[in-house]
Amino acid sequence: MNFETQISVKNLNVYYGSEHALKNINVEIPKNKITVIIGPSGCGKTTLLKSFNRLLEIVEGVNIQGEIFVDGENILDDNIDVTLLRKKMVLLSQKPAVLPMSIFDNIAYGPKIHGIRERKKLTKIVEHFLKETSLWNEVKDKLNKPASQLSIGQQQRLCLARGLAVNPEIILGDEPTSALDPISSQKIEGKFLELKNDYTVVIVTHILRQAKRLADYIIFLYLGEVIEYGPAAEIFKNPKEKLTREYLKGIIS
Repeated sequence: MNFETQISVKNLNVYYGSEHALKNINVEIPKNKITVIIGPSGCGKTTLLKSFNRLLEIVEGVNIQGEIFVDGENILDDNIDVTLLRKKMVLLSQKPAVLPMSIFDNIAYGPKIHGIRERKKLTKIVEHFLKETSLWNEVKDKLNKPASQLSIGQQQRLCLARGLAVNPEIILGDEPTSALDPISSQKIEGKFLELKNDYTVVIVTHILRQAKRLADYIIFLYLGEVIEYGPAAEIFKNPKEKLTREYLKGIIS
């Protein structure tokens, strides 16, 4: 495959207690592309996604083996600064998780943690990332209102703006439109297509139509194993593996 790799997974195994959730995963994720992870419910999609920012470690009884290289550095090494790693990656969850504060402070929160205190700078940052996520015109007159008063679709775009405000390189989405109405979903999808010019995007979805709309690359997981991965056009038009063909036809789900 002809692309610049940003995330490289080598012999990754994840256990939840005695359950072998991910089995010998080997994949490469290209820079400045949208990679979509597909597969039936419970096949390990979210587990794989959350291994990239080491969020799996907060799960009791989890055991992770193997290597995950991000920009050539094995993030599973003991000496990795996990805070800096997570700064490099935005994570959008299924349900938006706005902070219990104003719209302005939601976006200013990250930059403040990283040392930016001057109000003028913070104001510029907030405006820039609200525009980046097409929210500015909708909220510019209510920046001091609680973020929880926004619609669910607006909250998800606010979470994206909040993540982008700390200058990450990678956007992770765990079924990021599953709780949204069709119009809000369309807006988020449109943002992903724009943002891939500047960021690497990795999304989990159970909606094949969405995968077809967004994906440059596909990873198909089944029962914790990578069955097939590669360019989306090839996998959707001419999948090599029988399981992939059956999943795409809806024979297995």
